[in-house]
Amino acid sequence: MTPMNENKSPLSRVITRQVACDWRRAYAVAADPVRLPEWASGLADGAVSREGGHWVAQTSSGRARLRFAPANELGVMDHWVLPEGAPEGAPEVYVPFRVIEVSPGRCELQFTLLRLPGMDDQAYERDAAWIARDLQALKQLLEQA
Repeated sequence: MTPMNENKSPLSRVITRQVACDWRRAYAVAADPVRLPEWASGLADGAVSREGGHWVAQTSSGRARLRFAPANELGVMDHWVLPEGAPEGAPEVYVPFRVIEVSPGRCELQFTLLRLPGMDDQAYERDAAWIARDLQALKQLLEQA
């Protein structure tokens, strides 16, 4: 059962896309921060660059600092986002993201949207739609090659 907030709306939602692509290739593309502008419009409007021990992306609402799960053989592409100018001590936004093999040559992208504290239903639905568009863009990128 999915936990609900006080408005009876879900606190999380898994948004998926099946892709005709080997999961390892999907992982290599999706987990590469430099390639985010090719498909992740919600996270990177422009170039993503390395600055010290983290990455920096230009987002739709300004610059953000990004951290990524270490490279792995499990398809885990979790990341953490902290908008530039966030108040001192503000928590990073945790973004769970996975790719799993469904069958040989076919995988599934699984993005878990977590409802942030204070997020209203309209913002939550807007984020869900944006993520679905970004996953569709990633699917198209992966299936073109």
